[in-house]
Amino acid sequence: MQVEIKWLEDFVSLANTRSFSKSAIERSVTQSAFSRRIQQLEQWLGVPLVDRSTYPTTLTPEGRRFRETAEEALRLLLVERAELRSGRAQGQGAITFTTLHTLSINFFPYWLKEIEEGFGAINARLVTENFHDSVRNFAEGDCDFLLTYEHARVPVLLDPERFPALDLGGDRMIAVSAPGAGGRPRFELPGTAEKPVPHLAYNPETFLGKLIGVLIAERGTELNLATIYENPMAEAIKAMTITGRGMAWVPEMAARSELESGKLMIIDPAVSIDMRIRIYRSMDRVRKRVERLWEYLKEHTPAAEIG
Repeated sequence: MQVEIKWLEDFVSLANTRSFSKSAIERSVTQSAFSRRIQQLEQWLGVPLVDRSTYPTTLTPEGRRFRETAEEALRLLLVERAELRSGRAQGQGAITFTTLHTLSINFFPYWLKEIEEGFGAINARLVTENFHDSVRNFAEGDCDFLLTYEHARVPVLLDPERFPALDLGGDRMIAVSAPGAGGRPRFELPGTAEKPVPHLAYNPETFLGKLIGVLIAERGTELNLATIYENPMAEAIKAMTITGRGMAWVPEMAARSELESGKLMIIDPAVSIDMRIRIYRSMDRVRKRVERLWEYLKEHTPAAEIG
């Protein structure tokens, strides 16, 4: 039997929560599977780590001693992984950004071009992820910068000392529909209980899904929507809206050309929600070129808001 990293992660979680059930939820496994993995770790070590006769769960003397070893081993593995990945990127001279799919299409290329006009050419590596994964990858040290949407009700929970940020401007989610007869939108708000408006929605775990959830919650049931389609990507939602399947909220920046061409119409300007675009940098990834770019951004970002 060989020790597995997930056993160490399980044990550290149990030492923190002091509850098999809470740690099983945290580790996304059943309680029986979690308990079995702790037992496998104990068998590998040859000593009991947990006193199962007490509640809340307590560690044995051997468990308390091994906790320090497990935490240090995990820390060293994460640090080594970050350094190896950083070294690979550094060897290529690349600055790594992680961002949301929508921003990668509708904001990043134009923002980068504008920055390069003053800073000089940037060898950029762009990683597109959903909101949760982009924040996690950035926090774990995989990227130099995180570019993301942000809203007070859907915050980016990062330590501002380790991950300072700059405000790059704003965007907003607007309610749109394909055009209908008489120069009116095909779908209008609000609907009625008898005839709700077909709604093309984002997956609820995405940033845009969470944000529209905030808007809908604030408006209560007055909008009378019926979700008929879900997709995590704004471009896919926009394309489906153009076909006339229903109404949707899309980033105004992403819908600009379709609004100008008449393929989409704003349903009601009042039924919108603002969001900010922010760039975070990791103070754990200190490289000369990253430092130069960050100083340039602080000096040349119009909003100049650092937080």
